[in-house]
Amino acid sequence: MSNLIPDEKIEKKIFLIRGKKVMLDKDLAELYGVPIKRLNEQVKRNLGRFPDDFMFQLREEEAISLRSQIATLKRGHHRKYLPYAFTEQGVAMLSSVLNSKRAINVNILIMRTFTKLREMLGANKELKDKLSELEAKVTKHDKEIQSIFDAIHKLIEPQVTKFKGKVGFALD
Repeated sequence: MSNLIPDEKIEKKIFLIRGKKVMLDKDLAELYGVPIKRLNEQVKRNLGRFPDDFMFQLREEEAISLRSQIATLKRGHHRKYLPYAFTEQGVAMLSSVLNSKRAINVNILIMRTFTKLREMLGANKELKDKLSELEAKVTKHDKEIQSIFDAIHKLIEPQVTKFKGKVGFALD
């Protein structure tokens, strides 16, 4: 099944909306091989399985913004209803609503992709933290090294002292 749907194709269908990683109903329907209308019918028949943190309907401005980003709609192919967005838990719940063999296999691939993305983000955070720590050490060392250079410069530079007395011989 993973040969049929490459990970990259699934990754490109995961969006960040309202601070959550989600997949849209049209993309899920395409992956599952069912019409969007049928997918949404099954969801509506089982609304109790999809609380707000599993699925939400996009606001009109979100849908317009997303449409302009992905630019997939052709003239005259607008949807009648605003799309639904499914979080990772919502996608997992779809497997209990859609019982086809393909839906189960696709769901497994999607769950693996979400996990992979989460691991990549975790690795990036670790790298960012280590880089910040290294930066702090270098900055501290830079200050210490600069003070050493300042001391060396003081030793190397000729010392000019101003004489405030009179020049010459004194006759007593």
